[in-house]
Parts: sequence; C-alpha cells; structure tokens
Amino acid sequence: MKAILLAGGKGTRLRPLTLNTPKPIVPIFNRPFLMYQLDQLRQVPEITEVILSLNYQPRRIEETFGDGEALGIKISYAVEPQPLGTGGAIKFSAQTVQDSVIVLNGDVLQQIDLRSVIARHRERKAKATIVLTPVDNPTAYGLVETDGDGNVKRFLEKPKADEITCNTINAGIYVLEPETLDRIPANENYSIERQYFPSLVANGETFVAYVNDGYWIDIGTPEKYRQVHRDIMDGRYPAAPFLGQAGGVVDLGARLEDDVQIEGPCFLDEGVVIKRGARIGPYAVLGRQCQVDDQAQVRDSVVWANTVVGAEASLEGALVGRNCHLGRNTIVSEGRMVGDRSTITDFSRL
Repeated sequence: MKAILLAGGKGTRLRPLTLNTPKPIVPIFNRPFLMYQLDQLRQVPEITEVILSLNYQPRRIEETFGDGEALGIKISYAVEPQPLGTGGAIKFSAQTVQDSVIVLNGDVLQQIDLRSVIARHRERKAKATIVLTPVDNPTAYGLVETDGDGNVKRFLEKPKADEITCNTINAGIYVLEPETLDRIPANENYSIERQYFPSLVANGETFVAYVNDGYWIDIGTPEKYRQVHRDIMDGRYPAAPFLGQAGGVVDLGARLEDDVQIEGPCFLDEGVVIKRGARIGPYAVLGRQCQVDDQAQVRDSVVWANTVVGAEASLEGALVGRNCHLGRNTIVSEGRMVGDRSTITDFSRL
C-alpha cells in the first residue's frame, strides 16, 4: 500500500517565514513538520512507500528527506508541472498506485489510528473513506453530513448559523480506490473537496466517514503554528521532544550565564546561549545556536536557528526566522513575524 502526502502548498499565511522554507518543512521544535506525519505512517506496516506531492520549492523538501532510507520508509516524489489543485495533485501522484491509497494533507497534525481507518474502508468495501473531526465553531469550516450508518450525504461550505446540522469537518485524511481517480482529468486543476467527493455522493457510490475525536490542528496560520508548540509542550499532543517531559524544560545543550531565569515549559536547542540576567518564559522555543543577550526576555515565541536577541529586548507571542538580529531594547509583540536574515535596529518596536 502507498501513501500520498499533499505537500505542495506555498504557506502564504505563514509568510515571511515560508519565503525560504516550504511549509511542509517548517520546524516544530527541531524537526521538520512532515516528520510527525511520517512517524504516523511508519506505524502502519503495510504502507511500503510514501509519495510526497510537491510544487513549491521541491528541492528543499527532497534535500530534507532524501529517499527515506534513514527514516525507515521509502520516499518518492511527484513534482507537479503547475499547481493542479488537491484532486489534480492526487491524480498526478498516483500514477503508480494499483491498490487502495491513503492520502494526507501536508499541513495537518492529528492523533489517529490509521490502521483503523484502513480497516473501516475495507470492511465497508468503500470506494472512498474520509476522516472527519468535530469542531466547536462549524461556521468557520465546510461541514460534512453523514447518515446513521456513517455514509457521507452532503458537503456544506462555511454554513450560516441556521444551516448547521452537524459539527464534523474534513480532517484531511482519505482512503481512495484507484479506479475512482479515473474521473479526475489529467494535468488539470481539480478539487477533491469540491468536485471529486460530491461526484461520489451524486453517483450513490459507497463513500464512508470515519469520525476521529483525537487531537487535530492545521498549522497553516501563525496562531496555529505557535499553538502546536504549546500543545506538544503541555502533552495535549504527545510527541518528541516532549514525550515524558510535558510541562518541563527540554535543554539539548544550552549554555546559561549567571542570573538567568528559565520557566517551563520551554525548549532550548543545541548551542543556545542565554546571557546574564536574561529571562526565558513559558512556551519559548529557541532554535539551534540562538543567542539571548543580557537582560532580554523571550516568552510564548518561536525563534528559529542562529538568531540573536539583543540586550534588554523583549519577545512575546512572536515568530522569528533564521539568522536574524534583533537590536538592543527591541520589542516584538503578539502576533508579529520577522523573516529570515532580518536586522531590527536598536529601540525598535514591532
């Protein structure tokens, strides 16, 4: 069995961080995001190959994962000649698929037993199975209605309050039979959500839902990207590097000078330097070789590798890229993002 990871998005909502780093490999702590999904796929013994469907900066992603030998799973690549939409990307990537194929959106992190999803698909002899997740605010999403037997009956995009009949949305995992992909035109932009799935319903084909109540998050916005770090630190999503250390301080080799204050949960990567009197507060993430100078403060912020936070500077609720220099007394406040190789002058406020 093969798996397809849809990893071709440009990550526009995370710009400027994604100008140099494709969204599928933005770091979650010190690991590329897709590594967490590959962890899940490796738990399914019958998955023998993962096909990464790429479009934006494919070389960066290929350099990160290679052929998968070091990760214990075969990885191949399908690079779209132009953006083909979700359905077109699956069609393009599935040219060598001969059996049921499992498809995952490359910007969603969720806790799920994929083997159970595949088993449900086979028990029902379904043409397609979609994983759904319940949400608190259905008006922000497209709802998926099912009947009492778990068959998908209708899709409703961003309903008004009086149109809500359920609270289950598309979670971004599918099991598909290869013959159903024949309806997707080759090398054309085609949506699996707006065209392929409705065609299954219209034709009365066996289209089954699997409702998953576990953890689910789309990391594609700055708020959600910070949130996934907090959730792993707090143990809401059990994953490296906080497995068994939820709520604590993960220090991979930082050098701390005198009078430094560290309050967990937080993450200090290899080679981090925290200078005299600096304060690192809850939910701070400092990437490899970062430096926090005298009396500076960092809390609830994600700072990528090789960045310097100047003396008496303050970061709270911020995202900062690689190789940046934030000057003395700089303030970077809630929701602000600083792109790679940026220099912020002394006494600036963002």
